[in-house]
Formats: sequence, C-alpha cells, structure tokens
Amino acid sequence: MATEPITLSDDQSRRILRLYHYYRLTIGLALVLLISSDLHQDVLDVINPAMLRNGAWAYLIVNIVVAVSMQQPRRSSQLFGLALMDVVLLSALFYLAGGTPSGIGNLLVIAVAISNILLGRRIGLLIAALASIGIIYLTFYLALSKPGAESQYVQAGALGTLCFVAALFVQALTRRLQLSENLARQRAEDVANLEALNALILQRMRTGILVIDAEHRVLLANRAATDMLALPELAGQVLDTSYPPLIERLQQWRTNPTLRPENLRAVAGGPTLQPSFATLQHSEQSNTLVFLEDVSHITQQAQQLKLASLGRLTAGIAHEIRNPLGAISHAAQLLQESEALDAPDRRLTQIIQDHSRRMNLIIENVLQLSRRRQAEPQLLDLKYWVHRFAGEFRNGLKGNQSLHVESVGSSLQTRMDPNQLIQVLSNLVQNGLRYSGQQHAEAQVWLRLYREPDSDLPVLEILDDGPGVKPDQMANIFEPFFTTENKGTGLGLYISRELCESNQARLDYQPRAEGGSCFRIVFAHPRKVA
Repeated sequence: MATEPITLSDDQSRRILRLYHYYRLTIGLALVLLISSDLHQDVLDVINPAMLRNGAWAYLIVNIVVAVSMQQPRRSSQLFGLALMDVVLLSALFYLAGGTPSGIGNLLVIAVAISNILLGRRIGLLIAALASIGIIYLTFYLALSKPGAESQYVQAGALGTLCFVAALFVQALTRRLQLSENLARQRAEDVANLEALNALILQRMRTGILVIDAEHRVLLANRAATDMLALPELAGQVLDTSYPPLIERLQQWRTNPTLRPENLRAVAGGPTLQPSFATLQHSEQSNTLVFLEDVSHITQQAQQLKLASLGRLTAGIAHEIRNPLGAISHAAQLLQESEALDAPDRRLTQIIQDHSRRMNLIIENVLQLSRRRQAEPQLLDLKYWVHRFAGEFRNGLKGNQSLHVESVGSSLQTRMDPNQLIQVLSNLVQNGLRYSGQQHAEAQVWLRLYREPDSDLPVLEILDDGPGVKPDQMANIFEPFFTTENKGTGLGLYISRELCESNQARLDYQPRAEGGSCFRIVFAHPRKVA
C-alpha cells in the first residue's frame, strides 16, 4: 500500500478547517445548552453531572480559542495537535456522559473522519487508533466503576471499528477527489496554455484575421489585420462605417460564394489585400470569419519571375540588338556631322540618337536585374556614411543644384550592402534634383536621417520640393516599366526597392504637406539582419 500523504490545495484546506471550526463550536454550544437545561438527566446515566457540565463548557471555550487563533496553520503538526485535542476532549466527555449510550462516541467517529481529510494517511490512522483506544479503554474503566456497563463492550468495539472504517473510507474518497482535482487542474492548464498558444499564433500570423457578428461589428482582430487596414483599434468597430469596401466584398461573397472577391487596398501605397470569408456557426449566433491575405509579395514574385525571364531573354539577344543598334546610332552621328543637313534633318538624327541611347539603357537595366548579385551587408554608421556620400555626390553637381544633410541623434547603425545603398541613394537623389529643377531655378534635395521613436529603427528620408507624385500614380510608382517621362525606363524605383528589400530595409513614398516628394527608407536593426 502506498504511503504518500494526501495533499489538498491551500484553499480547500482552509475551507475544510473553517468548517471544522464551525462544527466543533456548534457541538460545544449544543452540549452546553443540553447540559445547562438538565435535559440530559432524562436520557443519560451521568456519573458526575458537575464534571460533565464543566467539561462541556471547557470543550466550548477551548474550541473558541482554537478557532480564533488557528485560522491558517503553517505546519501539519498544528493540524495533528488540533485533531488530537478534539479526540481527547470528546473521549473525556464520552466517559463523563456514561459511555456509549450518550452518543458522544459517534462524535468521535466524525472527528476521526474530518481529521483524515486534513492529515496524511499514517497520521490519520494514528488518530483513528487513538480514538478507538480511548473508546475501548474508557468503556473498560467505566465497567470497573459502574455496574451494568459491561454490556457496552460490543458497542465500544463497533465504534472503534467505525473509526478505522471512517478513516480508510475518507482517505480513499479524498485521494480520489484529489486525483480528480489534479486532473481537472491539469486539463485547465492545458486548455489555458493551448488558448495562449492559439492567441500567440493568431497575433503572429501574417494573415489578417477578423471575426465579425451579424451587425458587422468586429469581435476579434489580430495584429496583422490592424496593420493591413491601418486602423488603430478594430475590436468593437462597425465595419460599415469604418471600412465599407470590405463589407462590399462580404456582400458579394454572400450573394455568390463561388466568386472570388475583388482585391482591395486599405490606404494609398499600402499592400494589396485579397479578402476571403467563412461562416462561424455557434449555437444560435452566426458570425463571419474574414481572412486578409497580403498578395503584394505574390505580385512581386511574379514580377521578379517575369523580369528574370526577360533578363535571360535579353541576355541571349543583347548582342543581336546591340550590333544593329550601335550601327544605327553611329550612322545617325555621322549623318548629323554632315554639313549638307538642314535643321529639321538634324533634329531627326538627334531623335534617332536619343532613342538609341534609351533602348541601350533599357537593355542595361534589364541585364542588371538578371545578373544582380547577392547582397553583402556590412555594419554601417549611417550618420558618417550619409555625410560622406553627400560630400562625394556634391562633386558632380551643377551650379544650380544643391544637396543638404540633416541628422538627428547618434549611433544610427544598420547592416546593408554599401554599394547597393549608393545605387539606391544616387537614383533617388538624381530623381529629386530633376523634379525639383522643374519647379525652381535652384534644384534642392534634403537627406534627413533620424531614429523612428516607435520602432527605434534608423530612417533616412530623401525630400525634394518638386511637383510630387499625383495621387492616382502613387500605387504604381514602384512597378517595373512604369514611368511618367518619355525618356525614363520605369525601372529605377523598382530596382531601388528591390535592393532595399534584399537588405531587409523598406522603401516607401510619402507626399509632403508643403509640396514635393518624400522617399523614406526604414533600415533594419543591425542585429536583425542575417
């Protein structure tokens, strides 16, 4: 038989001990009232009424003191002392009340049962043994001093046996209850851990997840959904007013679930979102589960595959194109040097040369995409690096062009390929100077370096005072081959963003309230880049 002690939780032990105090006080008060009213003389054969009365009062007073002083026992020895005291006092009352006919022996059995709930197995059996010995010994001693008490031996033996039966039964029951409680607690912990894990997974998922009710009120939203919809707090909002386009897609899905909902964009320049829906039926409530997938990376991958295929194709036929292209350009140059050409013909030859150069530039850019080398990030002190870049770049500027640098804070570091960063900044600064020169006599570009307060990441802004980008063109400026100029190839901004993303940085466009453009590079933390 196992000998491990029966253990209860602190709350259970305190609750049972409190009930045990109330029980003893109730028994003590009932005995005092019974003896004080002299009703016991009709039913009990008391040896000494005065001693029984004093014993009842002593039992009540002692239990009052114990109940007040022992609210939260810290050692099991205190519980053992309490159980032993109760057995001793009840045994004394058992003897003074005349033995088994008094019925106090039954109170001893109850005291043994309660003590076995609070104490361990061996100690509980010891209490049962002491109570049994007290009942049998006091019955034997009572038989010596009182004639006719010999008939109580059978009842005393039965009470002693009941003490052990009650102890064993209560221990078995308590052990079973303890196992059930441990199992329930373990299951509750497993459910809580699983719920916490599900919540963590839900919050860390890149897919936006919303749960909305029949009134289109948001019941649950993860962090990805909040970021995608650019709303600070989604829970509790009604999407009919906060974001109607999503409700339009939901109505389309409800009309015909087989049709794929149209993509949507939460904010200008933000990611392209593909919504999908599912019904959540819970009892009588019917909610809707909304998934928001960012398909921008899928579009980007498709573009990369397209450009890679185009690059391989261009590499294969580049020499076939460049040879006649070079001949055309050379012939146009020689023709332009002829003195027999008039002004209109010279203008035509100049157009041939300009378009030949543009075709050659397009071929060079596509070839660059096809053979773009892997990024080799290095730890850069951005404040020092940007000032050095600006100093070198100013050497090639014209008289009416200027480049300004503003930096806030120190220790602005990141990991990035310096050659690729030069390529990105050169492209952005040249674009800024070109557009600024369209609006002003002096073309100006500002490089503003600082640390973003929320993310604690370094940020570099390239600002100009040109005309800016039109609102209907903001969503397309980073797409390949999209250009607003006849001489552009439409690959500069696309290549710049690709180079930034290969270094774990992010390039975005933001319009300036005072006019002009702002291209914003958010660099990665130096410890977060592989």
